[in-house]
Amino acid sequence: MKLLALDSSGLVASAAIVDDNITIAEYTVNYKKTHSQTLLPMLDEIKRMTELDLNTIDAIAIAAGPGSFTGLRIGAATAKGLGLALEIPIIPVPTVDSLAYNLYGSDKLICPLMDARRNQVYTGLYTFRKGIEESSGYEMHVLQKQCAVDIAEIAQQINALGMEVIFLGDCVDAYSSRIAELVTVNYSFAPACCNRQRASCVGALGSVLYQNGVQETAWEHAPEYLRLSQAERERAERKEETE
Repeated sequence: MKLLALDSSGLVASAAIVDDNITIAEYTVNYKKTHSQTLLPMLDEIKRMTELDLNTIDAIAIAAGPGSFTGLRIGAATAKGLGLALEIPIIPVPTVDSLAYNLYGSDKLICPLMDARRNQVYTGLYTFRKGIEESSGYEMHVLQKQCAVDIAEIAQQINALGMEVIFLGDCVDAYSSRIAELVTVNYSFAPACCNRQRASCVGALGSVLYQNGVQETAWEHAPEYLRLSQAERERAERKEETE
């Protein structure tokens, strides 16, 4: 199965072609440019370099949220447009889950951290366990579904589990002092090669989700924001004040 995978949920923009268990191409940029400037040119470059016929793509795996509201909308619009044009399904992959998938096979607790603004983080808690059959590889288990919380709340859950934990994500550096203050179990930070969003991880997890029946039409797809945008919050507050 050949997937086009996209992730524009955070600071990183990433696109990949994943064919069964092989990453054919991946283009990832973590630089001071907007996803509207980078995502389509990256796709075009991958298409050119791999001589890709878009009609051979079976589905589009997209980091569906949470994350940057603007980034999610750019990714969703790109995926929807391609999905409609090619008449192929979209596989919505939870952003935090795909970030955790960077550490596939780890025997530690995994805690992704993404900046959610307003002194909160998008996070979750994950482990990998060997499948029942020897050839089945590892299965990812979600101990805490992706959510937007204060760092103290997720630290409390980590301490209660009592497992050594690996942190990764775009706001680990910003919260490193808080982690040192709050986390009582052994912890470490993922290295540069696997501490940010990667479209190949979106594609790999997307393949698993697709095999479990997770897919939707391009018309149906919408980002999962987890909470209201600033504009929506302000509008709701003004409405409450006038009532």
